[in-house]
Amino acid sequence: QVQLHESGGGLVQAGGSLRLSCAASVRSFNMYTMGWFRQAPGKERDFVAAISGGNPNYVASADSVKGRFTVSRDNAKNTVYLQMNSLKPEDTAVYYCAASTVGISALHTAYNYWGQGTQVSVAS
Repeated sequence: QVQLHESGGGLVQAGGSLRLSCAASVRSFNMYTMGWFRQAPGKERDFVAAISGGNPNYVASADSVKGRFTVSRDNAKNTVYLQMNSLKPEDTAVYYCAASTVGISALHTAYNYWGQGTQVSVAS
């Protein structure tokens, strides 16, 4: 059983930054691909970024966040991060972290375990 807990959300002005953290309660954290997704009210859950377990240099991100968001992980702390810079009002959503036993994927169906989410609100 994998338990995930996100933190770091909040309200920020456009152009500001936030860093989300996701702590995992699991053995062999480095065996899991970790992903970040987000869901705005009335919209589908969208892929944001993901990072491989075995090779933390292997990452992927959505076009909408490239150059602004960076995913990273600390396997010694069982934690994955999402550094969000140059935030825009359209980044407002609930952000979820997720764990997968397969390789990096932008499909939410590839992820077996999900956190409860953390709200990010960006004011214009």
